Amino acid sequence: MTRPTLDIALIGSGFMGRAHALAFAAAARTFALPRAPRVTLLADRDLETAAAAATSLGIARATGDWREAIADRTIDMIAIATPNLLHAPIAIAALEAGKAVYCEKPLATSIPDAEAMVAAAAASTKPTAVGFTYLYNPMIVLARELIAAGEIGEITAFRGIHAEDFMASADAPYNWRCEADQAGGALADIGSHIIAMALHLVGDIAAVSGRLHTAHKARRNAAGAARAVTVDDQMDAVIEFSGGATGTLAASWIASGHKMGLAFEVSGTRGSIGFTQENFNELRLYRTGPGRTNGFTTICAGPEHGDYGAFCPAWGHQIGYNDLKTIEAKAAIEAACGGPSAAKSFVDALAVERVADAIRRSHRDGSWTKP
Repeated sequence: MTRPTLDIALIGSGFMGRAHALAFAAAARTFALPRAPRVTLLADRDLETAAAAATSLGIARATGDWREAIADRTIDMIAIATPNLLHAPIAIAALEAGKAVYCEKPLATSIPDAEAMVAAAAASTKPTAVGFTYLYNPMIVLARELIAAGEIGEITAFRGIHAEDFMASADAPYNWRCEADQAGGALADIGSHIIAMALHLVGDIAAVSGRLHTAHKARRNAAGAARAVTVDDQMDAVIEFSGGATGTLAASWIASGHKMGLAFEVSGTRGSIGFTQENFNELRLYRTGPGRTNGFTTICAGPEHGDYGAFCPAWGHQIGYNDLKTIEAKAAIEAACGGPSAAKSFVDALAVERVADAIRRSHRDGSWTKP
C-alpha cells in the first residue's frame, strides 16, 4: 500500500540546504515514516541559482521567489535553510499560510523576531522543528536517558564548549558571520549548539555571567577592503541552572586545532558523562565505586542505541554527520505529520536565544543576568 506523501518546499540551496535535501531523501529510505517526504520545489535568491541546484539535487521544480513556494497549495511543509535574517519573515508567512515549518538554527536574529515566530506558530497550531542537529545523535539520546534515570546521581555541574578554528587566522575573510544583523559572532553562530545541549541535558538556565571577546578587530572582504568587526570571536560564561547545578559555557571559532569541538562533561554525585563531537560515536561514562581500576568507560555506538540501528547493524562501525541530519529530518517529518516527535520546536529554540541574549546583556552590563 502506497503511503501518502508529505510535499516539501526547500528554501535555500547552500551547504545547509543541500544537507536538508540529502536528509529528506535518506529519511524516506531509512525510516518507516507516516508519510513519504518529497522535496518537490526548491527556492533560492534567483531562478538561475534555484534551477541549477534543483537539477543537481533531483528536485522537479524551482523558483527564484520564496513567496511562490509558500503560496503553492500543494506544499505541506517549508524547510528553511536561508541566511539567518530571512528565517523570521519566511517562517511567519509559511505558518500564516497553513504550512508546517522546519527551520535551521538560530531561530532568528533578534528576540522580538524569535518571539514573533513563536506567536505565529501558536496562532497557526502548525508543527515546527528547528535544526539542532547534534541533539539527535544516538549517543546524546543515551546521555539524556542516563541523566534522567539518575544513573550519575544528582547533577552538580555542566562544562560545555563549542570550539572550531575556521576564523582563527586574521586572514580569514570578512563574511556574513561578521554581521551582527545576520546573527553573526561565535555566540550566535555556534554557541547556540552548546546552549541547546545544556538545556537538553540538564534543564533551564536561571542566570548567566558572560564575557565576549573579539580577537580580530578588522578583516578584509572579497574585494580586499578592511572592514571593522563588531561581533565576538569567543564567548565564555558561568551559568546557574534552575535545578541548582552550576557550570560553564564557551563558544569559539578561533580555537586553533579544533574542527568540530562541541564537547561537554556532566558531573553528578554518583558519576559523570563526557562527550566530544569530534568522536561523536562514543560516550564516556563514569560511575563512582571502589577498586583500583575504577574509571571512565567508553561506550561505542551500536544498533541498540536508538536510530543508529537504522543505518548499521554492527557496533563501532559509526555513522556520520549526514546521518544525524537524516535523524533530525525524521523528527521534523514526524512533527509535521502530527504524531509523537523528538523535534525541537520554535518554543525550544526561543529558550536558546533567550540564554544567548542574556549572555550579551551580561557582557554589556558586567553583571549576573537572567534569561
